[in-house]
Amino acid sequence: MKIIKYIVLLGLLSGCSLGDSTDSQEDVTASGSEIEILAKNLDIPWTIAKQDERFYLTQRSGKIIEIESDNKTSQEVAVTKKVQHEGEGGLLGFILAPDFKTTKQAYAYHTYKENNLLKNRVVLLKKQNQTWVEKKVILEDIPGGVIHNGGRLKIGPDNMLYATTGDSGNTSLSQDKNSLAGKILRMTLDGHIPEDNPFSNSYVYSYGHRNPQGLVWDEKGTLYSTEHGQSAHDEINLIKPGSNYGWPVIQGDEKAQNMESPLYHTGEDTWAPSGIDYSNGKLYIATLRGEKIQSFDLTTKDVDVVHSNSGRMRDILIKDDILYSITSNRDGRGNPSNDDDLLIKLTGLDQEM
Repeated sequence: MKIIKYIVLLGLLSGCSLGDSTDSQEDVTASGSEIEILAKNLDIPWTIAKQDERFYLTQRSGKIIEIESDNKTSQEVAVTKKVQHEGEGGLLGFILAPDFKTTKQAYAYHTYKENNLLKNRVVLLKKQNQTWVEKKVILEDIPGGVIHNGGRLKIGPDNMLYATTGDSGNTSLSQDKNSLAGKILRMTLDGHIPEDNPFSNSYVYSYGHRNPQGLVWDEKGTLYSTEHGQSAHDEINLIKPGSNYGWPVIQGDEKAQNMESPLYHTGEDTWAPSGIDYSNGKLYIATLRGEKIQSFDLTTKDVDVVHSNSGRMRDILIKDDILYSITSNRDGRGNPSNDDDLLIKLTGLDQEM
């Protein structure tokens, strides 16, 4: 597969003000940046994982795509409960195990159907030739739905596994600490409840979430998450263990006792933020409805447009000062081109990266 390379010379805007509309049609990439399309004709990719020069992308339909240089291989996922690609559900989060080089193991989050109900589960997979085989159930019976499945998996600096879950379309579950829906969950890599979790004998790390789809830590170990608002008012949250992030009681600038307001929200603009990563004091955020990659400066709270004009953006991965992202234009809400969906690489975005 030939790599198509674009050198962006526009340099028209290195950012936009907080009030810029997400519906605008500007073609923006940060001044002096360079874009490469590393893969095309993907089928609703959801997560980017990378080991050395190899990429592993989950596709919502239930396959994993391995990409190395010019080679793209579609790989089966053999799980004991079939991946249910329905609505926003399917094969979602994916993270390589810390010892992946030797064990070939990874963690995946996927939707399944049981007793006619949609649910989500976290499983340990092992790569065996061209198939990823389920080796262990880490956690299941997470409420699912045709909307709001959360789905992001990350391993934290504490070597714990974190998962975001949505409210599954049932808003009351987010405030129910006995439910796994509308939460950020924390567990050991073998699926046990850590002794230092904020609630006794519970996977719940934070609650009151609507549909969080991004997780990242800065170099100080501070955890941030992105979350879809109900009507605009999408959020960036600073996550503290045991805290309540308010859904469905408050949103935007609203406040309530013992509830956390967001670090930043989008007001009347809609981003539909998904995957995020961190570099040099900034969060980099893939936005779906917003159809941009945005940066958020944690010190100044400034928001800049890093890239647009590729459509719906689903995930972000920054490695060695290079930003990778994937589009989600074939998810039924975009306007796909003949080459969609794409894995793209952006370099030279910011002198500080």
